[in-house]
This record gives sequence, C-alpha cells and structure tokens, in this order.
Amino acid sequence: MAANVKVLTKHIKDVKQELKKVHWPSRREVTLFTSIVLMAILVIGVFFWILDTGFTGMLQFILR
Repeated sequence: MAANVKVLTKHIKDVKQELKKVHWPSRREVTLFTSIVLMAILVIGVFFWILDTGFTGMLQFILR
C-alpha cells in the first residue's frame, strides 16, 4: 500500500513538472482560434445544408 502511495506521489510531481513546460495560449490566441473554428463550422454547416436542400429537391423532382 505504501509503495502505491509513493508511486502516485511521484507521478503527481512529474505531472506538475511537465505542466510547467507547456506553452499555454494567451487569451487573444484562444479567442482567435475559437472564432476560426466557429467560422469553419458555420461555413461547413451552410455548405452541407445547401447540398442537402439540393439533393432533396432533385429527389422530389425524380419521384414526381
């Protein structure tokens, strides 16, 4: 049991050391990247909506 606690404690210390090495993005970078992702989702969503509407129209035309 004591060995498990030592291993866990060492692991937590190692994780803390590694987290200090991480380059955390600034607020501006997070805002910029989030807006880019949201715009890409919007553009792709509109593209597939147009595609779906077109295919639905063609299918309705064929089935008439």
